[in-house]
Amino acid sequence: MNGQPAAAPAPHPFTLRLALGLIGVLIAALASGLNDRVTDIALADIRAALGISNDQGSWLIAGYQAAEVAAMMIAPWFAVTLSLRRFALGVAFGFGLTAALLPFVTHYPLFLALRVLQGIFGGALPPLLMTVALRFLPPPLKLYGLSAYALTATFGPNMAATLAAFWTDSVGWAFVFWQIIPAMLIAILLIGWGIPQDPVRFERFRQMDLFGMLTGCSGIALLILVLNHGERLDWLNSPLISAMLLASVALLVVFFINEWFHPLPLFRLQMLSRPNLTHGLLTLAGVLLVALSGSALPSAYFSQVEGFRTAQFAPLALMIGAPQLLIAPFIAMLLNLRWIDCRWVLSCGALLLASSCLMGSQLTSDWARQNFWLIQIMQAFGQPMMILPVLMSATSVVLPPEGPFASAMFNTVRGFSSVAAGTLVEWFISHREQFHSHILLDGAANRSWLMRAGSASEASASAPLLPDGSISSTENIAHFSTLVKHQAQILSISDSYLLLIAFALLLILLTAWLPKRVWPPQTLLQQPVITKPGI
Repeated sequence: MNGQPAAAPAPHPFTLRLALGLIGVLIAALASGLNDRVTDIALADIRAALGISNDQGSWLIAGYQAAEVAAMMIAPWFAVTLSLRRFALGVAFGFGLTAALLPFVTHYPLFLALRVLQGIFGGALPPLLMTVALRFLPPPLKLYGLSAYALTATFGPNMAATLAAFWTDSVGWAFVFWQIIPAMLIAILLIGWGIPQDPVRFERFRQMDLFGMLTGCSGIALLILVLNHGERLDWLNSPLISAMLLASVALLVVFFINEWFHPLPLFRLQMLSRPNLTHGLLTLAGVLLVALSGSALPSAYFSQVEGFRTAQFAPLALMIGAPQLLIAPFIAMLLNLRWIDCRWVLSCGALLLASSCLMGSQLTSDWARQNFWLIQIMQAFGQPMMILPVLMSATSVVLPPEGPFASAMFNTVRGFSSVAAGTLVEWFISHREQFHSHILLDGAANRSWLMRAGSASEASASAPLLPDGSISSTENIAHFSTLVKHQAQILSISDSYLLLIAFALLLILLTAWLPKRVWPPQTLLQQPVITKPGI
């Protein structure tokens, strides 16, 4: 028999002190997201400083992300059990301490172990932001709190490229880790002063879902490792990848069965019978995939085709990230209007992202940064227009005592989907590049006369053959090979934009079919609302 949710804690009056405590949790959550993305972007500099190979460096990223997502599953449970304030202070301190120690460690196994430990602390922070927003904010401010949570998906990741370029090019690689220390100190002070102290509930350990924690965290961690190393190790052709995938699937199946029957689970799977919550989880995964059109695809073009350093194309991501501080609250203000249906806002956001992808699919070798400005502006508005309605719709069917269950599910889906989306796009780009390279080279071989110069003096990279069909010079043929490679990369990125358009349109269809109409939180205090079936 499934246990019933515990009674909700007594509500606290919303004061300036409490507001500053919530800001502290927001700062900690944003710092966690920045740390993940900045270290990923600056991996080459970290590898050079440590003197490690590319394979060893990939484990630094994979280990952190696996630990991060696993921590997202269990953080809400421990926050309720140990008290939100104490748990938040503990993980924030641990996150900052590991960041301070990492640059001083040169021994690779110890560095990797500290990085995994930091991933556990970092993964525990974003779920706390959703938890405090759902618990402490009064109805008129709840959507603004959810807009703050949305910043962890829109603001932080898009600011990472600029910060990574600044630290590695102008200051030093150690600041890739140290950058979060001032933020964590401020967060600890604000959390310690502003978040109310709940009683510690040690009695929950008697119903602790230890089996679920072991199977769920192990299963999701192995799956993240599979996604990170699958392409590098050739997927199922690798015994290691096959073993990890089989183990992860088995562990997750056992985990979900256990969660269904456990009296105090990590995930309350029965909540998925509510269409709005199921829609929210599915759509959140899709949004994180489509949002890569504003970050991963432009960076792939400028780094692989143009050969730019991060600092040269970072302003494109900054164009999306910086305005979020204004756009996200503005979207929350619109959603607070009773006559605005959040499903329409979500659909408009999806259309905006699809339109930006359609423009991006026209990519050519002549494009420069100015060609992306309009695309990035559309992304800056489209991303929060999708994420905020998803949060509003899904959390509207969550009761206050169910907040930790919803937070665990949302953040686990978010963490897993971020990794899965990046893996899917990288895999698609790689395989489409191989396809286009084959087509281009096959076409060149069958029409070799198009590559012949009129004379030896007219030979160039675009016409590397002499009139008799022989190679004019190794330099010209090497340049021609580079041109073919770049063209294949451009076509593969263009194909990726088209793929993301399909996902954006699929999200619109899902939104039209699954969720029901919801109303702004503060309007529900004024009058009961009866939702008609199918609306």
